[in-house]
Amino acid sequence: MYDITIIGAGVVGASIARELSRYSIRICLIEKEEDVTTGASKANSGIVHGGYSAKYGTLKGELCGKGNRMYEQLNKELNFGFRRTGALVVGFSEEDKTKIRQLYENGLKLGSDDLEIIHKDRIKEIEPHISEEVTAALYSKSVGVTSPYEFTIALVENAIMNGVELKLETEVTSIEIKDEYFNIKTNNGNIDSKYVINAAGLYSDKIARMIEADNFKICPRRGQYILFGKDQGHLVNTVVFQVPTEKGKGILVTTTYHGNFMIGPNAEEIDDKDDVATTIESLENVIETARKSIKDFDIRRALTSFSGIRAVSSTGDFVIEESRVKGFINVAGIDSPGLTSAPAIALKVVDIVKASGLELREKPHFNPYRKPLIRIKDESFYGRIDDKEPERNIICRCEKITEAEIVDALHRGIPIKSIDAVKRRVRAGMGNCQGNFCRNRVAAIIARELKIPIDEVSVRGKKASAASLRADIKLIRKCSK
Repeated sequence: MYDITIIGAGVVGASIARELSRYSIRICLIEKEEDVTTGASKANSGIVHGGYSAKYGTLKGELCGKGNRMYEQLNKELNFGFRRTGALVVGFSEEDKTKIRQLYENGLKLGSDDLEIIHKDRIKEIEPHISEEVTAALYSKSVGVTSPYEFTIALVENAIMNGVELKLETEVTSIEIKDEYFNIKTNNGNIDSKYVINAAGLYSDKIARMIEADNFKICPRRGQYILFGKDQGHLVNTVVFQVPTEKGKGILVTTTYHGNFMIGPNAEEIDDKDDVATTIESLENVIETARKSIKDFDIRRALTSFSGIRAVSSTGDFVIEESRVKGFINVAGIDSPGLTSAPAIALKVVDIVKASGLELREKPHFNPYRKPLIRIKDESFYGRIDDKEPERNIICRCEKITEAEIVDALHRGIPIKSIDAVKRRVRAGMGNCQGNFCRNRVAAIIARELKIPIDEVSVRGKKASAASLRADIKLIRKCSK
């Protein structure tokens, strides 16, 4: 019997699991996919938003600023990668100036003390490559960038270190309410738990419906991005937004935590929660709109495109509450600024659990620290391809990732056996060649370390189609010869 079972191992479920792992209770974190952070927590902008960005009087507004202020300490503890860049919300017209003033006033209500309305000369000092058409901007110094999937992975690794049990490839099929606990039926057996926290993202309404606790509906919204090489990163110093629309914060221009140039996302209402396709028409719109902010990026330097789907709630706000069913807590509709808010959401959930009656006693030996995976490569680093020393043996030449880093990633408590899972942890395959050089080398290390046939190593995990998986295996076999 678990005290708490958390459904969903995205950034929200991971944050809750890690926060609750401070206490002497038995916790289970379940995820239907083959790895953590495979949904919206993998495919988003990676922006840690400023306190101005959500409406005053909402849960989003309450939790965004609180979450933002937690990131520096979390990064000191978990070593996932975070840096403050600041952000500009740029405007091109008098109407835009009015919206910028409204954002500024909203931020003041929310307690933001880092905001400034600036004009062309000051904007040019901060962003020399900004479009000449930009006339005014809201400048927020607290905005930052992080690697969302590395953050989620770090949270789960630390939660496991502190006693949380993770069950992957475990999909909830039904939930039955017993006298003093819940019986959660899954494809991998039943789980009994006193409390259930529903952090199932796009499928949180489906989970809540299993016990008639669905006072909301999830409306999927897809956003498409284009990722460029690091050679375009000099074009932007901050995160550059345009004034938001009713559908969200609009097309942004930024660098990722690791220095890649990135533009997107658009916003598309869709019916299929699994439709993460990208389309030529949408990507052309992303390019055209991004050029309003920064004109001179070279589309020929694009490495890849991708999309993510946001779990937008029909309520228009986050849903974070104990439902009408005692012990069943909904944490749903966590769209933007969900990544920013996740640490503060976790604290709010802990308060809900306490108020519901579960005794939470702090562990005397809780360990908040998790060592980094990626080693910093400064001028003193010496490495080469096919070196016999794992610490110097370069596997991914684009990102200078070593054999030792990949081996470390495979033995951190989260069972992984796909090339993409390694890529999310150490960036092998994220460089200019997009894995063409290192894919076979990574596959060979996975097979060796996990003592599995190379046929069991897939590129993308079980989410890929059967035909795609067959092609992956064929490619791996070919490359391994």
